[in-house]
Amino acid sequence: MGWTFKLHSGVAAGLGATLLVLATLTWLPGVLPLSGARWLAAGIFVSLFLTSVSALMRLILTGADKQAIWLAFRCLPGKVQMTLGVLALWGVVLLVFSKATEGNLQAAEVRDGRYVAFDTTPYARGTVEISQSRYQDVLESDQRTMLAIPGVLSLSAAYAVLAAGELRRADGAVVPSDVR
Repeated sequence: MGWTFKLHSGVAAGLGATLLVLATLTWLPGVLPLSGARWLAAGIFVSLFLTSVSALMRLILTGADKQAIWLAFRCLPGKVQMTLGVLALWGVVLLVFSKATEGNLQAAEVRDGRYVAFDTTPYARGTVEISQSRYQDVLESDQRTMLAIPGVLSLSAAYAVLAAGELRRADGAVVPSDVR
């Protein structure tokens, strides 16, 4: 596997792990310091878009089917497989627990000195007034989701790049039948 595949997957896995650590930190009391930064969401989106699209292009260029991609990933060292698997499982668990404890409120904000959030309860959708403690809970839940989903997607990009690199390495090792 070439060094560009290793670098690309390392960047994607590092980004995913960082986002999952930040998502985990939202379980601690208080709001993350960067919660109000609009540039954070934009930076996450841009970096996720660039790593994911290039990972998908690398995977598409191999021309392999799902089974070959899975077999290529299984050819990687066990530590790499386990690390990506544990990180992906961590992200999925974060998302499941976040959704289970979230309730029906999202997009909390302060309007005219009052705390409001959007209620997604069926047949009662709309903006509702909430307490300050509930406001903090909704903010943390929104942050957790905003960080965990891109984290899992970045780990998926790392998986795709590693599988594409392994497929490329395997294709390069095959000797054509007409050369003897």
